[in-house]
Amino acid sequence: MKNMREKEKRKMIDIEVNLMVDEIDIEEPVLELAKRAIECVMTIEGIENAGEVDVMIVDAERIRSLNKEFRGKDEVTDVLSFPQYDHLLENGIGEDYLVLGDIVICAQRAIEQAKEFNHGIERELAYLVVHSMYHLLGFDHMDENEKIKMREKEEIAMTALNISR
Repeated sequence: MKNMREKEKRKMIDIEVNLMVDEIDIEEPVLELAKRAIECVMTIEGIENAGEVDVMIVDAERIRSLNKEFRGKDEVTDVLSFPQYDHLLENGIGEDYLVLGDIVICAQRAIEQAKEFNHGIERELAYLVVHSMYHLLGFDHMDENEKIKMREKEEIAMTALNISR
């Protein structure tokens, strides 16, 4: 009952998940998990604003191109975050409708990392979305204190999603 009241209280967040890779088959329940991960972070952080987040799952060449263009790194990475705000939670939320930004995930790297860490693609995709959501909210891991704080938040979200290592 409490969960239903929380959903009624919070305005709708429009989450668009686009699979932009033909040669890799990621099933619908995995894509739905990405949406649940976003909603979970929003709930944990007490963000009740309506808004939107776009998630794109792309191939290695596309993420490499984006990484080179926006970060100056000509290499494949697992996830890129494109926040619309700097330090959203620290500065306070003043808008009714938040366009939080974009999350771009490399399908190949997610699959590779799932194998490397000996867990499923579901867990890897959920983690990458949670990780990226905290970047969209203004968190980073450039120094050790920031990294610890961000990892603690990620762990809370993964536990709330009932996804363990």
